Amino acid sequence: MNSLFNLLGLSKQTVHQSRVRYRKFEAELQELIVQVDQIRSEHPGCGVEKMYMSLRPKTMGRDKFCEIFMSLGYRVVQHRNYQRTTTPGHIRYPNLIRGMVVNRPYQVVQSDITYFSVEGRFYYLVFIIDVYTKEILGYNVSDHLRASSNVVALKKALVQVKELSFGMIHHSDMGCQYTSEEYLSLLRKNGVIVSMGGCAQENAYAERVNGIIKNEYLKYQTITTFKQLVSAVRKAVKHYNQSRKHQAFKNRFTPLEFKEKVVNLSTQRRPMAIIYAAENYKIKEASSLLDFSPKEVPQAHNCPLELNEC
Repeated sequence: MNSLFNLLGLSKQTVHQSRVRYRKFEAELQELIVQVDQIRSEHPGCGVEKMYMSLRPKTMGRDKFCEIFMSLGYRVVQHRNYQRTTTPGHIRYPNLIRGMVVNRPYQVVQSDITYFSVEGRFYYLVFIIDVYTKEILGYNVSDHLRASSNVVALKKALVQVKELSFGMIHHSDMGCQYTSEEYLSLLRKNGVIVSMGGCAQENAYAERVNGIIKNEYLKYQTITTFKQLVSAVRKAVKHYNQSRKHQAFKNRFTPLEFKEKVVNLSTQRRPMAIIYAAENYKIKEASSLLDFSPKEVPQAHNCPLELNEC
């Protein structure tokens, strides 16, 4: 063996170190497979790159990790949706958040409705998301498109926001659910300002959450009843808020972790985010809402020194 090592220009130490590295690689790979399976059980649509950002393996980089796990069959199949869920109402409100800079929780929330098919029947999901922290504040699952379902979701969100609802902006599309007297009355009662967008891209944060919950969680599960759907949505929202690292925070924080990091910072020290504006040349108009992302970084948070983990 010494002769062979000499012929190849290698030392025993080099060969030994190579074997040690390989054993470490093999050991970590086996551990990673277990961890990846655990992630997929809780978050079925989690992509391999997002898993890499969460696990941060020591023996391989991002490209190697993605190559290995995609070859092992962990590639995610994307789903697209085309079902219309809202009918424009007769009441119109202006878009108050176009190009707006947000720098605190509960400054702006967005809401939207989506659908999910169970055994050939459509059910409808309503989500209300905090634009700044990306936290899902309220949600509801129903078998109809009446405004009462949206009211349930709004009441849940208001419980989370509490007294901070005064002056908060609620943004949505112009669907009749959001212009119903019951919904608008509840907003006014809690001091919430109404804002509406004329196109889907102007409600992109809520649209994005729709896609995440459906395409990363629900569509990878066997759901055959309304009760199972309600349970699956509840678990998905909990995982999304508490465990799913968000791209807007450079895959370092979950929505609740980010909120905890910034809640006690002064206004000057908090990260800022710019809301989508159609006339803002810095922001790409997405061809698909599931691909909505800023061209540069205006929608991403610029983390201050206190958030050095970013």
